[in-house]
Order: sequence, then structure tokens, then C-alpha cells
Amino acid sequence: MNNLRLVSASRQAIKPLLEAALENELGLMEAGIRQTEQKLLHFERKHRMSTAEFVSSYKDDKFGETMEFIEWMGESRMLGRLLEKSEALRGIRFEN
Repeated sequence: MNNLRLVSASRQAIKPLLEAALENELGLMEAGIRQTEQKLLHFERKHRMSTAEFVSSYKDDKFGETMEFIEWMGESRMLGRLLEKSEALRGIRFEN
């Protein structure tokens, strides 16, 4: 568990500001997750295989290096990063 103590010179309470900023960031991240999932679904339908199957085959060099496959791989990695970050944001709790 990580702890963080914030101090502000402002008289305005910073907790509500930070809570709103985190909620906003989480909303943006969730929109990015949905968009990335839609892109992955497009590839899956087009090539009639799941992203997991594609990634496994791609890593085994069963596909050539095309821009489409590079993009598919990039979207797969992006989804992983977005999910990790959103999980970290959801785990943040404010203590008084």
C-alpha cells in the first residue's frame, strides 16, 4: 500500500478537487477502454479469431509484419495498460 500526503497553500479544500479530478480521469480512461475494445472487436470479426489467439500466434511469428497486425497488437497492449491504470485509480481511497 502506498500513502501520499498532500499539502496546499490554498484555503480551498483540495480533497473535493482531487476526487473530481480522479473521477474525471477514470471516466476518460473508461471511454478509452470502450474505444479500444471496439477496435479489437473489429479485428476479431474481420480475422475470425480472438485477440488472445492473435497475440499468441503473432508472438510465435505465424503472421507477417503488416500495419494492420501491428495496430492490432498495439491496441491489445493499450487495453492492458488502460485496465491496469483504471484499476489503480479505482483503488485510491481518501482518508481524513
